[in-house]
Amino acid sequence: MSKSKLKSVLMSMDKSEIIKMVLELYSARKEAKEYLDFYAEPNEGQKLEEYKHIIREEFYPSRNREPKTRFSVCRKALSDFKKLKPSEDSVAELMVFYMENACQFTYDYGDMWEQFYDSVESNFDKTLRHIVLYDLWDKYDSRIKQCLRWASPCGWGFPDALNDMYEEMKAQNEELRKKYRNFKMPINADY
Repeated sequence: MSKSKLKSVLMSMDKSEIIKMVLELYSARKEAKEYLDFYAEPNEGQKLEEYKHIIREEFYPSRNREPKTRFSVCRKALSDFKKLKPSEDSVAELMVFYMENACQFTYDYGDMWEQFYDSVESNFDKTLRHIVLYDLWDKYDSRIKQCLRWASPCGWGFPDALNDMYEEMKAQNEELRKKYRNFKMPINADY
């Protein structure tokens, strides 16, 4: 069903029918419950901490168990958090936190497998692009540099790839800042 079709169905319903349907959806789907809870009482900081905990547990579990480092779990946590429509700064915070854990993990435990590095590189690139897109470079630059330091003793060309991405996006950030210096809105490709 398209959004327009759904809109027409909702427009044909009276208020009590819509309330009943939303309450049924709330009870039926965990994702809907979480979204509606956040919509009714948005507490971005609390939600951010919940999703940080999910990511942290993949790399540094609180119970005595082996780290699982499942990137699929981390990507899902990030995706689920984005679906709540938090601020772009909070999204950046979670993305940087994810990269900090991944880079610190390889620093703490030594060389990883190639797919580990490929996943981190891909997510590092997405993180840097998000930071540049929403003009958050100054806020997160020192933490990104720490990720580069953690990556420096690693193999597989991993530190070189991260450094190259960093330098490319840093230059792009500076170029965009010069171009849009007089604007008061965030630098966003949607404008």
